[in-house]
Order: sequence, then structure tokens, then C-alpha cells
Amino acid sequence: MSNSSPAPRAAPRLPPLADLLDDAHVVRLPLRTRFRGLDAREALVVEGPNGWTEFSPFVEYGPAEASAWLAATIDFGWGVEHTTRASSVAVNATLPTVAPGEVRTVLDRYPGCRTVKVKVADPGETLRDDVARVAAAREYIGDTGRVRIDANGAWTVAQAEEALVALAPYALEYVEQPCATVPELAELRRRTAGLGVPVAADESVRKAADPLAVARAGAADLLVIKAQPLGGITAALDIVAAAGLPVVVSSALDTSVGLSMGAHLAAAMPELRHDCGLGTAALLAADVTRAPLLPVDGAIEVRRVDVDVDLLRRHAASDDRREFWLERLRASYAVLAG
Repeated sequence: MSNSSPAPRAAPRLPPLADLLDDAHVVRLPLRTRFRGLDAREALVVEGPNGWTEFSPFVEYGPAEASAWLAATIDFGWGVEHTTRASSVAVNATLPTVAPGEVRTVLDRYPGCRTVKVKVADPGETLRDDVARVAAAREYIGDTGRVRIDANGAWTVAQAEEALVALAPYALEYVEQPCATVPELAELRRRTAGLGVPVAADESVRKAADPLAVARAGAADLLVIKAQPLGGITAALDIVAAAGLPVVVSSALDTSVGLSMGAHLAAAMPELRHDCGLGTAALLAADVTRAPLLPVDGAIEVRRVDVDVDLLRRHAASDDRREFWLERLRASYAVLAG
């Protein structure tokens, strides 16, 4: 990686708060399968001069963390448009913690995808459950496909080592955030160097005060980059340039508006070696557009999304949830303005 951090970025040029609040729409979209403990995904979408943009930090995030997501909202809706190098980007299928018998039904929603990302380390399951799910995914995708796993930082180093020993025979592309901290990731890489399973960092990048710390520590082989948590496309590209590691562009269970932001980030990257985690519209039972960014032939288009007003009304969140999100936006805006 670069020997120095990227130059500190100036605070984003903020549009008037009223421009964000007056045309904000808060939706609650049901999921096809329970994911990250959720049965539905809430998000706020708003139209800026560049087009529709999204603000959807997970509900447990406070104003400081959520403010990066708002910076991304503003960057995509009001900021500089970045040159894209492709009209589509390849994406992975995402497999929640379902039983092996449900794997085919879920993965059939991702036509043409050559990579499967398997969620593991769910608190209610065992390593045996994870092995069975990964085995079913490998059977589905075949020997030439790729299987990656994501533990969301849930394992200790010892648990992660045990799991990788058990799962390595399924030819894993990489393991995403197996442990919570940067020192743990570094220790796991040392212990499992002979297994040939690269370590990818997600939360250690997007939730860190210093997103480059994991690269400096030699704690990851690649980085998972998400536009919203990192403050937008401009900020994410700065981090990628400074890190000097391969990256996977992913999303955070966004609507198709947020996925459009991720697709534009992926298409602005100088190099993409890995399929993107941007096919998650397939997990939604509803969306905010009549033309969602669903995988077709293993890829999604790089385009702005036209939001449908009727769908915004149909899936509008309750009044109290709308006020919850507007207050989050106000608090995050205050952080950026401060």
C-alpha cells in the first residue's frame, strides 16, 4: 500500500437541509428471506440534481457513523459525476443462512452468476450447519464457480481457524471478516497461511476510524469496499488508491438506488478482479423502481434508477418510522455541517 494516508478530504458541500428533507421518501421493503436478522429493509431515498440517491445506514448506527452514509447520499445526488469504464458489472449471488434444501431456490434468483457468497457464523447455527450450506453452494455453482464466505466478524481466532480448516476443501475464494478486530485478522492470516484461503476485510474498513489500518497491519489480502459507509464514490476511490490491495465492491442490502451507487463505484474502479456484491436486489420482495437492478447473465447494469412514485406510496414506512429516519438525517447532517 501507499506509505501515506490519503490527504484529508474536505467536508462535502452540503445542499440546504430542506432540500433533503422536503422530498425525502422513507420505505420499508420486505425481504424474501430473513437476512442479518431482518425481515424488511428500511431506507430513505431522495432526488438530487444528479438523480435519485439513498440514505440507509443500519438502524443501530449513531449520527457519527451514519453521517458517512449521508455524505455518500449527497456525493451521489449532488456531487461530481465519475467516469465509468463499463456498462455492467459482474455480481455474486448472496446466500443467507438457509437450510441446504433451500439453497437451490435462493440461488436460482441469480441467473448467470458465477460466484456465491455464503453467510456463515450465524449465532443460532453450528459449524456443521455452515459446512452443509457451503457444500450445497459448491454443488450448485460447480467446480468452475467461486464460493466466498462471510462471517461478519463473529468468530474468535480459534473458531475461525477451525472453520477454515473444515471449509477449505470447498475451494474458498476468500473469507470475509472472519474476526472482529485488525489484530485478530492478522493473527488468523498467520495461523492459516498454509490453507490458501485469503482474508478479506469489510467491517474493519467501513466501520473503522482509519479505514487503511487493516492494510497497514498486513491483516487482509483484499478489501471489501462499500460506497455508502465510506462516504461515497469519491471517498471510496481515494481509499482504494491508498490501500494498494485488490478490492471487492459490495453493498449493504440497499434498494436499487443504493445499488446504482455501488455499480457506479465499481465501474469507476481502475481494476476489478472479483465479482461485486451488488446483486442483493434479488433478496428484496419489493423495490422502489419498476426496473430494479437484478442480476441478468451474472451482472447488473451501471445506470441511474428511475424511482416509481406509486411504489414509494405502496411501500411507505409508517409515520413514526418516517420521523425516525428524518431525525437520523437531521442528526447526520449536523455532524457533517459541524
